[in-house]
Amino acid sequence: MKTNPSKYLLPITILLGIYYLLLGIYLNRLGFFSQEGLFYIEKTKIVVDGIGDRLKVMGLTAPILPFYASFIFSFSKVTELFAPVIASAVCTTILFYILASALLKRIEDTFYLLVLLVIFTLHPGILYAACSGKSVAMVLIFFLLFFFNLLKFYRSNTTFHVSIASICLVVLIFCDYKFIWLALFFIPLVLSITVKTLNLGEQESIFRLFQSFNNPSLRRKLINKTFALYVILFILPLACVICYKLLNLTHAQDLNYFDESPYATWRVLSDKLSFDQLSTSAIYQLPETSLLISARIILFCPLMLVAIYLFKNSTYQMLTLLTPFAFVEFLHIKYEKVFLAHEYYLIFLVLSLLCIVYRSQTIKNQPVLKLVVGALVLVQLYTGYFFLQNSSISEERAFSTILFNGAADPKQEENRGLANYLNHLPDDSHVLIDDAIAYPVVAFTNNLHKLTLPYEGAFLSAIEAPDKYDNYVLLATDKNEVTGFTELNIKYVPIIKNANSALKLRRVYETNDWILYKVFE
Repeated sequence: MKTNPSKYLLPITILLGIYYLLLGIYLNRLGFFSQEGLFYIEKTKIVVDGIGDRLKVMGLTAPILPFYASFIFSFSKVTELFAPVIASAVCTTILFYILASALLKRIEDTFYLLVLLVIFTLHPGILYAACSGKSVAMVLIFFLLFFFNLLKFYRSNTTFHVSIASICLVVLIFCDYKFIWLALFFIPLVLSITVKTLNLGEQESIFRLFQSFNNPSLRRKLINKTFALYVILFILPLACVICYKLLNLTHAQDLNYFDESPYATWRVLSDKLSFDQLSTSAIYQLPETSLLISARIILFCPLMLVAIYLFKNSTYQMLTLLTPFAFVEFLHIKYEKVFLAHEYYLIFLVLSLLCIVYRSQTIKNQPVLKLVVGALVLVQLYTGYFFLQNSSISEERAFSTILFNGAADPKQEENRGLANYLNHLPDDSHVLIDDAIAYPVVAFTNNLHKLTLPYEGAFLSAIEAPDKYDNYVLLATDKNEVTGFTELNIKYVPIIKNANSALKLRRVYETNDWILYKVFE
């Protein structure tokens, strides 16, 4: 009797989610906290426990959807430090379920389900998405759904799927704003898709286009259908981005506040810091410029070659698969001082799996296909480890080191020690802190009522006259890598003493990155 693998899908998915959750909490216990996760923890604390107007923090923290996903799981003091990890673990589990259920609807073959399980349990990149507390898994979900619905449209020629793809693109943009540039590369592709959907005798796209332009009736139909597809696919993302920018202009007096302010997004400091760390190191290297990014992607994910082969007979579908390559190359050129994060490699892993799920049953010689896919999956496990271990971004290298070596990460020990000191101050104490750079300290602090933070109206006045508002001031030292992003650095002391000669400051706690001063009048 043949076993139906569909009935085991839900239990497997639940076990996978528990596996991610336990691994993520274990890594947290070893000291690994992503900058993005700490940023969400700090903003969640402000929304839940802060005082005063928190609407700006609630509505303009970016990327907004991953922040809300993390916020949902911050339902108690016990889970608030683990909330980003819980969110990323749940999202990765959902990603697996979407792929596995789509596979089993098309072909009930345990081999391909086993391929998914091997990748989702052992691939270092997937484990990074699931256990780091970052928004990578949510990005992968809606990237997958966007392309999945496009492939459904190609098969059925039903614009409903284009509408769903448009919604997925909106969510994708609000998970990572850089994906707005993906739409740029679909503008020429839409014309190719429209030409293909016309009822013409010619098979080659160039001849179909020539025939369409030379026939008034076909030309009118081509123009109308192309315009309709543009509207359906792009009008919703465009409208949502404009509305969100206007919201930023209304509440922050800056259209790009969500993308450019360190108070709104963690990326401002993280991107600059990751580049500065490598560019000022003793051994300077730019591994992303040694080869074309597309070649690195193929090395990272050789399954993309199988994906492209599966669609070799359809030009516009193959062009659809090649669009992300152009997108990532564009990102590398536009953001030349920022290294490509691991998520921009992982989108190709997800895309290749989608193609195998969608088209593997069309290949008659299944034993050869399975042999190739199985071999490439094993290769990808190694390349996934190699790329993560040798990443240009220190946080990704740290994750790999902790995951495979089990060594504790001391990076947040100073911040936790400082936060512990603040937690033991008297309840009526007030500490002036700039969370543009000190959000890790705030994330580990228990009582936000002791802190004067930038979202509060009194913050600017407290900087000018700390003795009237606060008992303590936290300053960044010169050794702090992001000291230039705040007024509360070591240069603040002579400036404030010059403004108020009666003011006295005494050091009460000091680390490599921070100095806590007690304020006396």
